[in-house]
Amino acid sequence: MSHVVQVKTRVKDVAALGLATQRLQLAEPTYGTANFFDGSATGWRVSLPGWRYDAVFDVESGKVDFDDYGGRWGERAELNRLIQAYGVEKAKLEARKKGYSTSERQLEDGSIRLSIQVGGTA
Repeated sequence: MSHVVQVKTRVKDVAALGLATQRLQLAEPTYGTANFFDGSATGWRVSLPGWRYDAVFDVESGKVDFDDYGGRWGERAELNRLIQAYGVEKAKLEARKKGYSTSERQLEDGSIRLSIQVGGTA
């Protein structure tokens, strides 16, 4: 039996964030303060390809701070890819904690189908 689930993601797990950066071949997140054009934020910093300023993840609240100046200083698609990768890696981590196996497939529209096998059949 198949169940389709949509996941609204808040980044709250540093380990899953690290796996997401590995998955996308980005540098590991580092904890610190990032300065933006106007302001700063402290949390887990991730450098995204083509971005002027790091994205900063506050894992306590789940929010992300960034300064892309409406796309002029970084393509939002790169942040979306990271958040998508985080969601997949977090779901896989939680499934493994319960002893479930996972498999995934990249779909043509860019989404990822993650299957979690519970018990004998998927």
